[in-house]
Amino acid sequence: MTTRHYLGVDLGSTTAKAVVIDGLGGIAASSTIAMGAVSRRGMQRAIDAALESAGLETAELSGTVSTGYGRKLVPGVQRTFTEITCHARGTSEMVPGVRLVIDVGGQDSKAITVGSDGLVDEFAMNDRCASGTGRFYEVLARALECEIDDLGALAMQGNDDLEISTMCATFAETEIVSLMAQDLPVADIASSVHRAIAARTLALVAQVGKRTPVVLTGGVARNPAAVHFLSRALRVEVGVPEQPQITGAYGAALLALEADQRGRPVQDVAGADHLFPRTSHDEPGHSCAGCDGNLAGPVDLGASIAVRR
Repeated sequence: MTTRHYLGVDLGSTTAKAVVIDGLGGIAASSTIAMGAVSRRGMQRAIDAALESAGLETAELSGTVSTGYGRKLVPGVQRTFTEITCHARGTSEMVPGVRLVIDVGGQDSKAITVGSDGLVDEFAMNDRCASGTGRFYEVLARALECEIDDLGALAMQGNDDLEISTMCATFAETEIVSLMAQDLPVADIASSVHRAIAARTLALVAQVGKRTPVVLTGGVARNPAAVHFLSRALRVEVGVPEQPQITGAYGAALLALEADQRGRPVQDVAGADHLFPRTSHDEPGHSCAGCDGNLAGPVDLGASIAVRR
C-alpha cells in the first residue's frame, strides 16, 4: 500500500516554512527559508526543499493546505486556514495538553488559548506594532552589533535593571545607542530590553487569560533569553517545541490529512468554520479592540484583536 503524504505551507512575513507529513501525522520532512519579505520565490524554495528531503514530487501529495500572510500565494492548495487555527493545531500535536500558545513571528505576535480538544478557545493578536517581534530583535542585535543568534546568550549574561522607556521598534535603536553612549554594559542593555519585551507580551496574554501549560513558538522561541524572561513574567515555565518555527506549517499539513481521512472538504475539518465565522460587531461575545471598525470577514487580522469563541 502506497503511503499517503500531505503538505502544509506557512508563508509568513519573513520566513517560509513547509512540512510534509505521512498518513499517521508524522513529520517526513520540513524546511524553513528566510526571506526579506513575503516572497513567492522563498515559498517555492521551502516547498521544493521539503519535497526533496521527503523524496516526493508535487503530484504524489494527497493534500495541501497553506497558512500565513502569503497563504493565498501558494499554488495547488485545497484550502487556506488562518495562522491561529494552524498554530493551535500544530502545537497541540507537538506538545499534547498545551493550553496557551504564544507565537512570536517576524512582524506579529499572538496569544492563543487552546481547549482540551486542541481547538482554539480565544486569541489576541497584534500585527500593527513590531514591538517584541522578530523584527524588533533584529533591530536590537544591529544596535548592539552582535549576531541575532548570539543575542539570547548575551542577554543571559547581563543584569536587567536598566530602565527602557520605549518599546517602539522605530525609536528603540536610538534609545539603545543612547544607552551604549553612557558606556553601560552591552549585556545589561540586552537583558533589560528582553525583560521589557516579556512585560509587553504579558499584556497580550492578559487579553485571553493565562493558562498552563504555556508553549512559545516562532523563531523567537530559539532565543533562550526570550524564553527565560517570558517564564519569569508569567511566573510559570514556558515550554518550547523541538521545532518551534514549523508549528503553523505542521498544523496546516495535519488539517489536510484529517480532511482526507474523513473524506470531507478541507473547510469542514477541525471545526474551522465554527472557530472563525463571518461575524459582525453587533454579535454577543465578540471583541476586536483595535480593528478600526472594518471587520468584514474571518476574524484573523488587525491590531491587538481579541476574539472569544
